[in-house]
Amino acid sequence: MFNAWFEVLFQAVQLGLEAQNVIALRMMRLAGGGPAGIAEARLMIDDKMAALGEAQLAAAATMLAGDSHNVAPKVLRVFKKRVRANRTRLSRRRG
Repeated sequence: MFNAWFEVLFQAVQLGLEAQNVIALRMMRLAGGGPAGIAEARLMIDDKMAALGEAQLAAAATMLAGDSHNVAPKVLRVFKKRVRANRTRLSRRRG
Protein backbone atom coordinates (compact mmCIF):
# COMPACT_ATOMS: atom_id res chain seq x y z
CA MET A 1 0.00 0.00 0.00
CA PHE A 2 2.72 2.47 0.99
CA ASN A 3 4.71 1.77 -2.19
CA ALA A 4 1.68 2.49 -4.38
CA TRP A 5 1.13 5.87 -2.75
CA PHE A 6 4.82 6.66 -2.94
CA GLU A 7 4.72 5.94 -6.68
CA VAL A 8 1.73 8.28 -7.14
CA LEU A 9 3.53 10.97 -5.13
CA PHE A 10 6.65 10.56 -7.27
CA GLN A 11 4.58 10.83 -10.47
CA ALA A 12 2.85 13.97 -9.18
CA VAL A 13 6.15 15.63 -8.29
CA GLN A 14 7.61 14.69 -11.66
CA LEU A 15 4.54 16.13 -13.40
CA GLY A 16 4.89 19.34 -11.41
CA LEU A 17 8.50 19.76 -12.50
CA GLU A 18 7.63 19.13 -16.14
CA ALA A 19 4.73 21.57 -15.89
CA GLN A 20 7.07 24.29 -14.61
CA ASN A 21 9.15 23.88 -17.75
CA VAL A 22 6.04 24.19 -19.92
CA ILE A 23 4.96 27.29 -18.01
CA ALA A 24 8.33 28.93 -18.68
CA LEU A 25 8.19 28.05 -22.38
CA ARG A 26 4.61 29.28 -22.62
CA MET A 27 5.43 32.57 -20.88
CA MET A 28 8.20 33.21 -23.39
CA ARG A 29 5.75 32.60 -26.23
CA LEU A 30 3.17 34.90 -24.63
CA ALA A 31 5.77 37.59 -23.92
CA GLY A 32 6.70 37.59 -27.60
CA GLY A 33 3.20 38.87 -28.32
CA GLY A 34 1.84 39.21 -31.81
CA PRO A 35 -0.24 36.55 -33.54
CA ALA A 36 1.82 33.72 -31.99
CA GLY A 37 1.18 35.05 -28.48
CA ILE A 38 -2.53 35.45 -29.10
CA ALA A 39 -2.77 31.98 -30.61
CA GLU A 40 -0.90 30.51 -27.63
CA ALA A 41 -3.26 32.17 -25.16
CA ARG A 42 -6.28 30.71 -26.94
CA LEU A 43 -4.65 27.31 -27.29
CA MET A 44 -3.73 27.31 -23.61
CA ILE A 45 -7.35 27.77 -22.53
CA ASP A 46 -8.68 25.21 -25.02
CA ASP A 47 -6.05 22.67 -23.98
CA LYS A 48 -6.78 23.11 -20.28
CA MET A 49 -10.50 22.59 -20.81
CA ALA A 50 -9.90 19.50 -22.97
CA ALA A 51 -7.46 18.06 -20.41
CA LEU A 52 -9.96 18.58 -17.61
CA GLY A 53 -12.68 16.80 -19.57
CA GLU A 54 -10.35 13.94 -20.46
CA ALA A 55 -9.23 13.59 -16.83
CA GLN A 56 -12.83 13.53 -15.60
CA LEU A 57 -13.70 10.88 -18.15
CA ALA A 58 -10.69 8.77 -17.17
CA ALA A 59 -11.60 9.06 -13.48
CA ALA A 60 -15.25 8.16 -14.08
CA ALA A 61 -14.38 5.21 -16.32
CA THR A 62 -11.90 3.90 -13.76
CA MET A 63 -14.42 4.24 -10.94
CA LEU A 64 -17.17 2.55 -12.96
CA ALA A 65 -14.83 -0.32 -13.74
CA GLY A 66 -14.48 -0.88 -10.00
CA ASP A 67 -10.82 0.07 -10.03
CA SER A 68 -11.08 3.06 -7.68
CA HIS A 69 -7.56 2.64 -6.28
CA ASN A 70 -6.15 3.48 -9.75
CA VAL A 71 -7.99 6.78 -10.28
CA ALA A 72 -5.05 9.00 -9.30
CA PRO A 73 -2.51 7.28 -11.57
CA LYS A 74 -4.95 7.36 -14.51
CA VAL A 75 -5.64 11.07 -14.04
CA LEU A 76 -1.94 11.84 -13.67
CA ARG A 77 -1.29 9.94 -16.91
CA VAL A 78 -3.78 12.19 -18.73
CA PHE A 79 -2.09 15.36 -17.53
CA LYS A 80 1.41 13.97 -18.12
CA LYS A 81 0.50 13.23 -21.75
CA ARG A 82 -0.77 16.80 -22.21
CA VAL A 83 2.22 18.41 -20.51
CA ARG A 84 4.69 16.42 -22.61
CA ALA A 85 2.85 17.28 -25.82
CA ASN A 86 2.94 20.96 -24.91
CA ARG A 87 6.64 20.79 -24.02
CA THR A 88 7.41 19.20 -27.38
CA ARG A 89 5.31 21.74 -29.27
CA LEU A 90 6.68 24.76 -27.41
CA SER A 91 10.30 23.57 -27.67
CA ARG A 92 10.23 23.44 -31.46
CA ARG A 93 11.95 26.30 -33.20
CA ARG A 94 9.53 28.63 -34.93
CA GLY A 95 10.34 29.60 -38.46
